[in-house]
Amino acid sequence: MANIPIWPGSASFDATLTPFSFYDSDTDFQTDAVNVADWCAKRLGYPLIDIELQAANFFTAFEEATNEYGKQLYDFQIINNFQTLEGNTTGSNFNNNLITPNMGGTINVSEQYGNEVDGGGGDYEILRGSLTVLKGSSQRYDLLTSTSSSISGSEAVYIKRIYHYPPAAINRYFDPYAGTGTGIQSLMQTFGFGNFSPGVNFMLMPLSFDIQKLQAIELNDTIRKSGYHFTIEDNRYLRLYPIPTRDYTMYFDYQLKSVANNPVKNTANNLITDISNVPYTNPTYAFINEPGRQWIRKYALALSKEMLGSVRGKYQSLPIPGETTTLDYARLLQEASAEKAALIEELKAILEETTRLKQLERKNQEAQQTQETYYKIPYHIYVG
Repeated sequence: MANIPIWPGSASFDATLTPFSFYDSDTDFQTDAVNVADWCAKRLGYPLIDIELQAANFFTAFEEATNEYGKQLYDFQIINNFQTLEGNTTGSNFNNNLITPNMGGTINVSEQYGNEVDGGGGDYEILRGSLTVLKGSSQRYDLLTSTSSSISGSEAVYIKRIYHYPPAAINRYFDPYAGTGTGIQSLMQTFGFGNFSPGVNFMLMPLSFDIQKLQAIELNDTIRKSGYHFTIEDNRYLRLYPIPTRDYTMYFDYQLKSVANNPVKNTANNLITDISNVPYTNPTYAFINEPGRQWIRKYALALSKEMLGSVRGKYQSLPIPGETTTLDYARLLQEASAEKAALIEELKAILEETTRLKQLERKNQEAQQTQETYYKIPYHIYVG
């Protein structure tokens, strides 16, 4: 049977004994590594019983426990702040930085609604196309083949806006044939204003007069003329009303579906896109407070117990003079698994209490309780 090396009773820190050497230059880690090794050995029964572990095993457990503490802590930070972090560059390190919430994630969502609102912004460019409308020609046009824009005949598009409106009523404000039943040209001539530009009205009329006159022109066109209207099918086939009575160029706004529906808006490869590239590194051990270090010690003990159980499981029984003794590897493995799970659950519960939602709930409860306390304070009666 192989000669199993046992814990010699003490150790000194050696950087070659930690697998990854993440914290070897941290003097706090060096000191605590030696103390934790001694503590774990004694918690496992040394010197009453032999411990089949060496300094390398305890240092490895201590390093892994520190890594696990950082993982749980930074996983929580990522989840709690991901909407704020998403889209930022991966070049900076967020360790020990205060993450301030912002509206970036909300704005990214609102931009999608802005794309569908005229003048509401959005995150893609609106393109402009034009269509030549000929007098007395067809009312129906194919926007993908009959336009002077750069739309390909096979390219799917979203038509955003058609510029098909009646002439502005203000253009016929001074037109005596506008059909409004009003005219002020002769009145202006009487006052001697006829030689001035017709775009300048010197009559002492209230603003409501201008508004009503414009409304009268528009109502006259609606009743006595064919109304301006259009229909569009499949974001492609346009039908104009009324039948064109003159040649003109009609404009429209559109967006390529390939651009609007493209899920990748930013092709830079240095952006935070998921939890895997949020720039958190291993924690700085010297900055971890005492409650955090106590959690790390306990987790290192559980890992040491797990390693000891694995070692003793390989050598399930040892011969001693006159008989054979059975090692308690199964109990050690079971206890280690339960302790690790309990420590993780405990840390997650503590972190959950620090979310912004929980903190706001706590503040709200404190405010309510404070108010209830004030209600019970007797009011002073002022005697004048």
